[in-house]
Order: sequence, then structure tokens, then C-alpha cells
Amino acid sequence: MAKDKSTKTSKAVVGSLGSLGDSLGDYLKEQRLAAQLSLRQLADQVGVSNPYLSQIERGLRKPSAEVLQQLARALRVSAEQLYVRAGIVHPDPGQAGSVELAILADPGLTERQKHSLLDVYASFLALNERDAPQAIQD
Repeated sequence: MAKDKSTKTSKAVVGSLGSLGDSLGDYLKEQRLAAQLSLRQLADQVGVSNPYLSQIERGLRKPSAEVLQQLARALRVSAEQLYVRAGIVHPDPGQAGSVELAILADPGLTERQKHSLLDVYASFLALNERDAPQAIQD
């Protein structure tokens, strides 16, 4: 019974990771095939292992902003497009995502600091959006 429970939990975790990364992984695979690159060739260009890149394409791993930048460069696609597909930057019709992109591009920040800042920024936006209808009524 314990094995059944852990199997269900594992499947749920993989399922949720897969659903988060499907569009990114599918897009990366499409772009890699369009560029006529093998998984190994792209992994070498990006500086990651072949299995790691395969896991990204299958939606099992979420790459860092740096890996996304390297992938964008190797595939000759927009890094912003990859950030949006990875869920790091959220497209907003009113803004070009310049705050998120500035944070991601800052070489003086660690990966952890970048994600922390993006989380704080997103929470402020969500809080303001939640409170906006209330401000209109006041």
C-alpha cells in the first residue's frame, strides 16, 4: 500500500512538472528540429548534459534563466519567448515585461536572488490587482 501511495505521489509530481513545462519542452524540441540539431549537438552548444536537455524537452526539469539564455542563443530565438514559455516572465498586454527581463539579465544577481525578486514582484502585482476593484469603489 505504501508503494501505491508513493507511486501516485510520484506520478502527480511528474504530471504537474510535465504540464508546467510541456509548452516550453515542445517548443524547444520544435526549434531544435527546425535547426536540424541533435539533442547531443544542442546540449554541447548550450553547455549542459544530454540527459538534462532531454528532461527539459520532456517537461521533467525547469531550466534556469541562464540555461534559457544559452538555449535561445543556440537556437537563435528570443530569450524573452523562452522566459514566457517557462513561466518566469508573464506576458502582460500593458507592459513589455521590462522589470522581469532586467532582473533576469542582471549579472550581479545569483539565480536564487533573481527568482526571489521575481516572486516578490509578482506578489506585489497580484496584491495590487486584487486591491484595484476595492480602490475604484472607495
